[in-house]
Amino acid sequence: MKLSKISIRYAWILALVAFCCTTFSVSISWFTKDKIDNAIAMQERQFLNEVIPQNMINNDILATCKKIQLAKYPFLNKIYIAKKDHKITAYAIQSTAPDGYSGDIVLLQGFEPNGLEVSSKILGVRILQHNETPGLGDKIDIRISDWVLSFNNKKFTLDNENKWKVKKVNNIRQSAKWFITQLKPQSKVIQSFPDCD
Repeated sequence: MKLSKISIRYAWILALVAFCCTTFSVSISWFTKDKIDNAIAMQERQFLNEVIPQNMINNDILATCKKIQLAKYPFLNKIYIAKKDHKITAYAIQSTAPDGYSGDIVLLQGFEPNGLEVSSKILGVRILQHNETPGLGDKIDIRISDWVLSFNNKKFTLDNENKWKVKKVNNIRQSAKWFITQLKPQSKVIQSFPDCD
């Protein structure tokens, strides 16, 4: 009987400690949620400003975020629409390259629409996330190498597509091709995508 009372007593103590720890964790999460959300938004805005020049934007580009959900293009994640004086000036597309040597590579690419021309100008590319080997594959990171800047202001057309068939740029090529073949001719397709959270 005495052993049963001790077990119940320790169970209550353990439950009280678990409740206090959970309450503390939830409180910290609740109090820091806005700060974390603001820091994430600031970082997203910084990356968007790196792939689309500031002189092309005067709208709240984060508010234009749409989730891309296309079975044919599963590597495309999000699209942002840059506007200046209510006119679309550029798009930023976030995509995931599943063929990195050490896992997925998440990219953000800025594209300038070129009217009815079947081409697009790549304004900039940034690697948002990668797990490439330090000293070997991490040269894609702008903090390590300026290799990614070599895509700035490059023109992608269906005619020069074969020049882009290099493993490290395959995702950039696929996103650019999707942009000029699917998005530009029917840009209303963006409105069908759900808003980002």
